[in-house]
Amino acid sequence: MNNADLAETLVTNHAMSKADARKAVDSLMAAIVSAAAKGEEVSLNGFGKFKIKDSPAREGRNPSNGETIQIAASKKLTFVPAKAVKDALNG
Repeated sequence: MNNADLAETLVTNHAMSKADARKAVDSLMAAIVSAAAKGEEVSLNGFGKFKIKDSPAREGRNPSNGETIQIAASKKLTFVPAKAVKDALNG
């Protein structure tokens, strides 16, 4: 499922125009990204939480020549599903 599929679900279930549904989906994604960029946790009741995880700098290996390289520290966006979602996935 992608953004267009999500928008189509809104069109079907809520009698919205395709343009309005696409704007709603894009706006939701932008709000999640904006909050994450500020370091905020995004919690959606009954669905889960989007959290920022810091990944420290580390050493790695270049697979083509085996040289040791430095991998820079970074931030990652992780998702932790709510119990209801876990239960739905596992029957």
